Amino acid sequence: MKRQHEFLNFIFLLCGLCLTLFSCRAKAHPEPKQKTEKSIIVGFSQIGAESEWRTCNTESIKKAAEAEGIQLIYSNAEQKQENQIKAIRSFIVYQVDVIVFCPIVQDGWDNVLQEAKDANIPVIIVDRKIRTRDNSLYAGYIGTDSLEEGRNAGRFLLEKYKDASGPINILELYGTVGSSVSEGRNKGFHEIIDRDPRFSIVYTESGDFLRSRGKEIAENICSKSPAGKLQVEGKTIHSIFSHNDQMTLGLLGILDEYKIQSGKDVTIITIDAEQAAIDELRNGKINCVIECNPKMGPQVMHFVKDLAGNRPIPAMTYVAESVFTENADTAAIEPRGY
Repeated sequence: MKRQHEFLNFIFLLCGLCLTLFSCRAKAHPEPKQKTEKSIIVGFSQIGAESEWRTCNTESIKKAAEAEGIQLIYSNAEQKQENQIKAIRSFIVYQVDVIVFCPIVQDGWDNVLQEAKDANIPVIIVDRKIRTRDNSLYAGYIGTDSLEEGRNAGRFLLEKYKDASGPINILELYGTVGSSVSEGRNKGFHEIIDRDPRFSIVYTESGDFLRSRGKEIAENICSKSPAGKLQVEGKTIHSIFSHNDQMTLGLLGILDEYKIQSGKDVTIITIDAEQAAIDELRNGKINCVIECNPKMGPQVMHFVKDLAGNRPIPAMTYVAESVFTENADTAAIEPRGY
């Protein structure tokens, strides 16, 4: 009887030891946790680094992701759409939670976005818009209102020349052909100036948003103009509407070399509001600077978290922007940060 009692105690002790070992093992290997916002992974494809504006835009998104504890996989497309398409496909293979990209041009995205949709990965378009057969291929757009930027350029010009007799000839430095930004700025500008027969765009050329191209275009025109004047096919240019600051800054240096006083001999309107452009506004070499706000990172990451949590986002979101003119107190303009 005593032996039987000892045997039962041994069995109970063995069972208790097994339960302890199992409990320790369970603690060492806990069950996987549910995905949280802190574990979100975002694939981000940027156009490139063609300007201070673009660099600031990239840094805004990177810093916002870091602040939110969101892992960002970054890809620089180096101004090539095919690089962006490859990057988006790599994000799909990696199974990121959300894809964010700034499209170089408007068209040619349907196939890769359909692949993202089939993989249940939502897409946010930033800065530039796209044209697609199915708007459900992306969750939403956040960026600047390029149409309104063009309108603001036209409004300034009408006010600037309200007492002039005309004709008023305009040179347009166009951005990247096929981009929504350039098309919007051109369309918005025409909406305003076409109402007044005194205004006409006598020359348009694409500078691809590059400083080097702005310089090259200006050199070509100035070298064929009479000394101290800016002319195209015998027509004097009274105003230059440039789609971005980098092209404008390239152009200003050439005008100086040819003794043409920008801001006086020719009215300069530019878009982006980089610090260098604001400095030239203060110097009187630029007459109007229209802001294109690159600091959209925090709002983008807010939308990323919504999508990762299966919450919808607005189809269209515009960032706040300002207009700075020669008539304003330029000393009160805060440092741009780009």
